[in-house]
Amino acid sequence: MIELNHDRIPVSRQCELLGLSRSTFYYECKGVSATDLELMRLIDEQFTRTPFYGSRRIAACLRQKGYNVNRKKVARLMHKMGLQAIYPKRRLSIPEKEHKVYPYLLKGIVINRPNQVWSTDITYSAHQERICVPCGDHGLVQPICSLLGAFYIPYG
Repeated sequence: MIELNHDRIPVSRQCELLGLSRSTFYYECKGVSATDLELMRLIDEQFTRTPFYGSRRIAACLRQKGYNVNRKKVARLMHKMGLQAIYPKRRLSIPEKEHKVYPYLLKGIVINRPNQVWSTDITYSAHQERICVPCGDHGLVQPICSLLGAFYIPYG
């Protein structure tokens, strides 16, 4: 777009025509320093172990390991990495107005015999060498995989 060695139009005029400041044109982005990369690795390890830690707790953990960092630097690196502590947000139980409300189809029905109503609940729990998928019975509702109980899926 901008030619440095143009014989008729100087760089300042080219930048002006494009609506670009000259400082933006000449700016060269600095890479991430080695210390920041090391801190980001440590933050990632700590966040993987304790995803509910915020920047204050992670900064305290890094200081215990001998790194001289403050909370603002840890917060900046966490923001750069896209990490945010897991904690209950405000007003979680209030639904959006656009969301459709589905009717409860079992309202008024007496469930008094097996196989009258079916349901399933599949949850996974990651372990070191396998995934545990527990399936359980929920009262009078017969789950689809109740005969299986819990089964393991090896991965890796």
